[in-house]
Amino acid sequence: MMSTLPDISISTERLVLRPFDEDDIDAFAEMMNDEMVTAWTSVPHPYTRDDARRWIAEQAPAERIAGRGIVFAVDEFLTQRLVGIVHLRNTDWRVRSSEMAYVIAPWARGEGYASEAALATAQWLFREQKFERIELRTAADNTASQQVAQKIGCISEGVLRNACIARTRTADDHWTEIRTDFIVWSLLPEDIEGVGEELADSGGFGSYADWN
Repeated sequence: MMSTLPDISISTERLVLRPFDEDDIDAFAEMMNDEMVTAWTSVPHPYTRDDARRWIAEQAPAERIAGRGIVFAVDEFLTQRLVGIVHLRNTDWRVRSSEMAYVIAPWARGEGYASEAALATAQWLFREQKFERIELRTAADNTASQQVAQKIGCISEGVLRNACIARTRTADDHWTEIRTDFIVWSLLPEDIEGVGEELADSGGFGSYADWN
């Protein structure tokens, strides 16, 4: 029997993680056209409304239905504005492991939303779904993403050399692909014990410019 993650929402002090819907198309397209998102992800550029609609209506639901993972839209609780995405993918049901990725919109960076959303997802996956491992892969030069991984308790396991393709702007203002390393991080259930309290004691989540 195929295993799938439940179609649910998760709430934190400041955020709501929920399934995408068609009302997100414009905000999602705007977020995914940001230069830093283009640089560190493999999404199409430019990212069109049709790309956003296809992701929201077809690709994101298919991730959960096929058992590959789940996609959360991240809303700011007070404004209900879309501020990011958390994506669990490449799920291995036998090992009870999944890979996590996240993107934060340019209008919401510097608030610690990536670490808050990622930690909430990890807590739910470990405690409610009984998973045993989350893996993250960050490009070697993507220091903001690495700070998020460290903030939520991830342990660096090593480097996948030359395994990542990123993008950079050329002198004539076009995008070109470059090859770099992946840093591999892992998170186990015991790694997140007390992390939320530590973040609260240190002044909360918003101490750096997280994005992806």
